[in-house]
Amino acid sequence: MIRILQRTTLGALALLLAAGAWAQAYPTKPIRLVVPFPAAGTTDILAREVAQRLSESFGQSVIVDNRPGAAGNIGSDLVAKSAPDGYTLLMGTVGTHAINPSLYTKMPYNHVKDFVPIVLVAGVPNVLEVTPSLPVNSVADLIKLAKEKPGQLNFASSGSGTSIHLSGELFKTMTGVDMMHVPYKGSSPALTDLMGGQVQLMFDNLPSSLAQIKAGKLRAIAVTSAQRSPALPNIPTIAESGLPGFEASSWFGILAPAGTPPAVVARINADVNQWLQTGEAKEKLLAQGAVPAGGTPEQFAAHIRAETEKWAKVVKLSGAKVD
Repeated sequence: MIRILQRTTLGALALLLAAGAWAQAYPTKPIRLVVPFPAAGTTDILAREVAQRLSESFGQSVIVDNRPGAAGNIGSDLVAKSAPDGYTLLMGTVGTHAINPSLYTKMPYNHVKDFVPIVLVAGVPNVLEVTPSLPVNSVADLIKLAKEKPGQLNFASSGSGTSIHLSGELFKTMTGVDMMHVPYKGSSPALTDLMGGQVQLMFDNLPSSLAQIKAGKLRAIAVTSAQRSPALPNIPTIAESGLPGFEASSWFGILAPAGTPPAVVARINADVNQWLQTGEAKEKLLAQGAVPAGGTPEQFAAHIRAETEKWAKVVKLSGAKVD
C-alpha cells in the first residue's frame, strides 16, 4: 500500500511539474482573442489595446477575432467550447456575462461554469446621446418630448440584450415614457443612423461615441454611471438629472474556457494588471472614456456574480426577453 501511494504521489508530482514547465513556456504560438461584437465598437477598441500589450509582452501575436451575433452569445459560445489551453480567450462584457443569462430564454453556454475569469479590464459608462436635430438638451427635455410623442421616439442599440439596450429599458421603466427600441448589429451602424437622424437617441458605450460627440455630430445629454466621466466632465449623470438611483454602466474583461491551467490564468492576469497600472494605459483608456479596472480572477468572478444578480432584476423589471 505504501509503495502504491508513493508511486501515485510521484506520478502526481511529475504531472504538476510538467504542467508547471508547460505554463512557463506559454505562449509558444499565436493567441486568439475573440471579440463577440463587430469591429469599431467599445469591446473591439479595448480588446485591441489589450492584444497589443500582450503581443509585446509575450513575444507572440495576439489576434483579435471578431465573431458578432446574438448579443455576444455566438462568439462567447465559440470560446466556451474551445480547448482550455490559453490560446483562445474572450473579451467578455456585462452583456455576455451578466445580462444575457436573464434575457435569453435559452443560452448556448453557462456563463459561470463554462469560463474561468482572468481579469476585469475596464469599466465604461454609457452616454445618453441624441441626434443634433432633436430639440432636447437635458434629461428633463427628453422626458417631456417623449411624453408628448408617445411611441414616436426610437432609441438605437448595438443589439438586443446589450447594456446599451437595457439602459434604455431601465430609462423607460423609471420615467414611464414610451419609446421604441431599434436593435442594430453593433454600435457602428447604429451610430451612423443616429447621426443621420433615422433614430433619435442612444445609450451608447462612451468610447465608441466619444469622437462623434467631440466633433459635434452627436449631442451628449447625460452619462449612466454613478459619477461623471473624466472624459466628459461637464456632462451630468442621469441620476443627478432627476432620476436618483439610475446606474447602468458597462464593463469588459478577459475570460478563458473552463479548465484553462491556473498558471496560464495567473500569467495573463499579472501582465494585464501590470499594464493597467502604467501611466500610458491609464491615459489611453481614460481618453477613450474607459476607467481602468484590474484585480484578481477571484475578484472578477465575484463581480460577475453580483452583476448577474443586479441585471436579472433590471430585466425582470423591464419585461425584456429575447427568444
